[in-house]
Amino acid sequence: MIGNGKTFASFSVNDSAAAKKFYVDALGLELKSDQGGMMELSSNGCRLMVYPKDNHEPATFTVFNLETDDINKSVGELVSKGVKMEIYEGMGQDEKGIGHAMGEGKIAWFKDPAGNILSIVQNEK
Repeated sequence: MIGNGKTFASFSVNDSAAAKKFYVDALGLELKSDQGGMMELSSNGCRLMVYPKDNHEPATFTVFNLETDDINKSVGELVSKGVKMEIYEGMGQDEKGIGHAMGEGKIAWFKDPAGNILSIVQNEK
């Protein structure tokens, strides 16, 4: 039956070495395997498959979200590692790139080295 197995997200990158450095060093994801650039990464039980694609085109939408308890601290940590937060017109973000997500949550977007859009999200409790 659908949904009985483990779930995962996947998307392509144009440079596996740059992606590996970004996802492991900057984001702190655990590298489970790397087979010819096809990487399985893990974040708190969520699996992510990142694979090389010669004709890669970056996604124009958010492909992966990371949840945090403190978005200000997390954004600061990412920026200190060289990650640039994205500012989108009309999204009501502050100077750090932090805006409001659905409901009372907060969100900040950034891109991986391949140009895919990711986010850091703080859900209000």
